[in-house]
Amino acid sequence: MRTRVTDMFGIELPIFAFSHCRDVVAAVSRAGGMGVLGALYFTPEELEMELKWIDDHVDGKPYGVDVVMPATYAGADLGVDSPEDLVARLQGMIPDGHRAFVENLLARHGVPQLSAGADAGRVLLGWTDATARPQVETALKHPIALLANALGPPPKDVVDLAHAKGVKVAALASTPRHAIKQVEVGVDVVVAQGTEAGGHTGEISTMVLIPQVVDAVDVPVLAAGGIGSGRQMAAGIALGAEGVWTGSLWLTVEEADTPELARQKILAATSRDTVRSRSWTGKPARLLKNEWTDAWESAESPGTLPMPLQFMLISGALRRIGQSDAAELATFPAGQIIGAMNQVKSAKDVVFDLVEEYVEAVERLERLTGD
Repeated sequence: MRTRVTDMFGIELPIFAFSHCRDVVAAVSRAGGMGVLGALYFTPEELEMELKWIDDHVDGKPYGVDVVMPATYAGADLGVDSPEDLVARLQGMIPDGHRAFVENLLARHGVPQLSAGADAGRVLLGWTDATARPQVETALKHPIALLANALGPPPKDVVDLAHAKGVKVAALASTPRHAIKQVEVGVDVVVAQGTEAGGHTGEISTMVLIPQVVDAVDVPVLAAGGIGSGRQMAAGIALGAEGVWTGSLWLTVEEADTPELARQKILAATSRDTVRSRSWTGKPARLLKNEWTDAWESAESPGTLPMPLQFMLISGALRRIGQSDAAELATFPAGQIIGAMNQVKSAKDVVFDLVEEYVEAVERLERLTGD
């Protein structure tokens, strides 16, 4: 399979796999695609260790790193460069009523406080300029082939820095207008992500979005959102994309570090069991639907806070839920493709299945259109 992205990155297959798990990233790259490590949850020091491990286990194959540098977020105008100072300033912006709502929700479900000595987790992830730039600096010290950004066009100076290091830049778009803005700052690849996708996503479906983005920009486009089979991959290519960007698909592979409770919920879920909600980060993100997401849509809800305040508000609650038996509150990003995910396979086998079914789909079309 040859497209502009396979030539651009020197990969055999135009299959990009986003994952927070280094084992998945390395496995997909070794299988001929490109694994992309989500850096969001890592400190620069932790990211350094993850990337060093990938360097040692990817067999010289190309891989990428995904950061989140949103174009807008609460506190962007504070002029604070230190993550610690930013946290202190932002904590004061969280209303007491919101804190009380979260505590009451946990109490109703019997969620205990964290046990003594338990890790309380982090209240601020890489969703700000101050926290994402150190991740970028760390990533560019490694032989990565791609730096990807979600939630708007990346800062122009970051794009220029990546290019100076010989690294291509990708960015996610949920509208043609967003795609154009990204190309204007120098992005090399646009990921057209439909509303079916897990995590942060817009309102336009993949089938509608891809041709609009392809027509709007002159750089390669990757199809994203609900891509979990070779048939869907073939559909994306038929719509003008030159590869696919996949995410939820890798949550249940053998190599994934997905908690077992979450894995079982994904395997049992249908495509109707997800919902776009601001209850996780403050921006619309597709999550597994449950009593947590329902509570934030209820009449008692005070409403969600803007990014990154919402996650700062709930980070401790998520930690407590994860250490309790309150499975009805355990939510996480997941796309609608989970309705078709009902087996645990190796990442390599998933890649090969995608290619085999893609070939079958193309051959079917050729038979239909042949003489």
